[in-house]
Amino acid sequence: MAKRTGSVPFEADRAVPGLIVKFGAYPLHHGGVGAIRSLGRLGVPMYAITEDRYTPAAASRYLERAFVWPTTGTEEPERLVEGLLRIGRRIGRPTVLIPTDEEAAVLIAEHQDALTDRFLLPRVDPQLPRHLASKQRLHELCVEHGIPSPTAAFPQSYDDIVDFAEKARFPIVAKNREAFVRRSRPAVNGTTKISTREGLLALARDWGEHPGVILQEYLPREEAEDWIVHAYFDQDSTPLALFTGVKVRSWPPHAGMTANAYVVDNPELADLAARFIKQIGFTGIIDLDLRFDRRDGQYKLLDFNPRMGAQFRLFENESGVDVVRAMHLDLTGRPVPEGEQRAGHRYIVENIDLPAFLAYRRSGYTTPHAPAKASGTELAWLAGDDLRPFFTMLARFVRPGAKHLYQLWRTNRRGSSTSSGSQQ
Repeated sequence: MAKRTGSVPFEADRAVPGLIVKFGAYPLHHGGVGAIRSLGRLGVPMYAITEDRYTPAAASRYLERAFVWPTTGTEEPERLVEGLLRIGRRIGRPTVLIPTDEEAAVLIAEHQDALTDRFLLPRVDPQLPRHLASKQRLHELCVEHGIPSPTAAFPQSYDDIVDFAEKARFPIVAKNREAFVRRSRPAVNGTTKISTREGLLALARDWGEHPGVILQEYLPREEAEDWIVHAYFDQDSTPLALFTGVKVRSWPPHAGMTANAYVVDNPELADLAARFIKQIGFTGIIDLDLRFDRRDGQYKLLDFNPRMGAQFRLFENESGVDVVRAMHLDLTGRPVPEGEQRAGHRYIVENIDLPAFLAYRRSGYTTPHAPAKASGTELAWLAGDDLRPFFTMLARFVRPGAKHLYQLWRTNRRGSSTSSGSQQ
C-alpha cells in the first residue's frame, strides 16, 4: 500500500492552490489523483475538473472542491478558456494549473496571455506543446536536433501509401499523426501494428482522401526496452527535477498506459532528454516515452507528452520532490530542493497490472533492467491516508472496466496476424 510521504525539507506555499485540468471523459485517471495527494499532503488546497461528483479524484480527502464540467476535448477553445476563467474566479486567488492531457496542455499554452491574470503556469512558446504532441512535428524536431527516433513516413494520399507499401519492410506501425484523436473518426485506434502490405492497403482504404497517419518503423520488442523520463524544466529550460525509469508492463501490452515500472538510474538517457529540452526551449513538466533499440544501441523517442504523466508518482527524489511539487515550488518562487532519485522504487497501477502481467507472461517478454527486488512500492490507487479514491475506482471499474480490458486484449490478439494490435 502506498504510504503517506513523511516530513520533507521544504515548505510549499499553502496560499496558492492547484487545479487539475482535464478535458474529455476519462474518470479513472490515477495521475490526477496522484497530483491531488502529492500537493494536498503538503497542505496545498487542491481543486479539480471532474466529469461528475463520483470520480476517484472527487472522492479524495485532499480535494477542496470538484468542479463538475463534462467535456469531450473537442469544444471550441474560446469556450474552454472561458470555463477555466470562470473556475478561476470561483477559486478567488492565483492558482497553479496542472494539465493531465494534451488538449489541456496545448490550450493553456496557446491562451496563456488570457489565463495569467487568474493562474500560474510555465511561460512557453505558445505553439511548442502542440508541435511536441504532434507525431509528425515531433519527428521533424528530432531530425532537426539529432535526437534518434524511428524512421517514419507521412503519406498525403492513398497513392503515397501504395508507393510506401512497395518499399516498406514489414511489420510497420501506424499512429494518428496529431495528438487530438478525440475527433469523430480517428484513422487508427491508438498504436497499430501492421504485418503485411495487403493489411496496410486494406486499412488505408478507410483513411480518406488525406490520411492523418504516420507510418513508422517497427521496433521489435525482442530487441528493445521501454524507458520513460519525467522532468520539470524552469524558465531557462534547466531541469529542476529529472527522473528516469524502465517500463516493465503496459496495457494494452507493449503500447498503452504504464501498468508497472521501476526507477532506474540512466545518466545517458537523462542527458539526452535535458539536451533536447534545452535545444527546443521547453518550460514545464514533460513525460517522455523512449525505446532502446539493442540493434543499434540508440534510445529512440516515441512520444513527447508536454504535461504531467499519469505515472509521475513513480518518481520522487530524496528531498521528497516529484515533478508536480517541483512545478508548484518554482511557480510560487520557492527553491526546488535537489536530491537523488529513489532508485529501485516500483509503481503499480492495480486495475491494469494484473491483465498486463498475464499478457506479458504469455509472451515471455522480460525487462533486463528491472531490479530483482523493489526498494519500495507506490500504488496508483490505494493509499492508507486516502482510501476513498481506491474504492470509488473499484465501483466504477469492475463491470465496464473488465469489459474494456477484454476488448483491448482481443484487439491485441488479432493484431499479430493482419492489421491491428498495439505493439509499440
